[in-house]
Amino acid sequence: MTTRGARAADRGVRGDLFDPQCPTRQLLDRIGTKWTSMAVKTLADAAPDEVRFAELKRRMPGVSQKMLSVTLRSLVRDGLVARRVEPAVPPRVFYRLTGLGRSLDAVLAGLRSWAEEHMAEIDRANRAAQEGADEE
Repeated sequence: MTTRGARAADRGVRGDLFDPQCPTRQLLDRIGTKWTSMAVKTLADAAPDEVRFAELKRRMPGVSQKMLSVTLRSLVRDGLVARRVEPAVPPRVFYRLTGLGRSLDAVLAGLRSWAEEHMAEIDRANRAAQEGADEE
């Protein structure tokens, strides 16, 4: 990628969410998913220990094997999660948060807390909006 935003990121310059060319937008898309938040929390709760793929899946109710795989691949690519493979049949794959991933967990913890605290208000607002739309 040779955009101005990507070149700035390569130089360690802070991104700009409002620059349409800045990769910050794509990063926020990746880290803003429920599965990313759940995977980061699950790995943070296990830290400093590693967690096997099957155990992660068990601790994240509702996630499909494919979605967990896609989520972990993205987190590894972004340097937020470390992946270790033990050669065996079948291979044993382990995951753990990196330092960068632990710093993301601190931020996501606040967001998770806010969502849990305000979910009832959000539900009421959604119901009121739906009732208003139904009356139109």
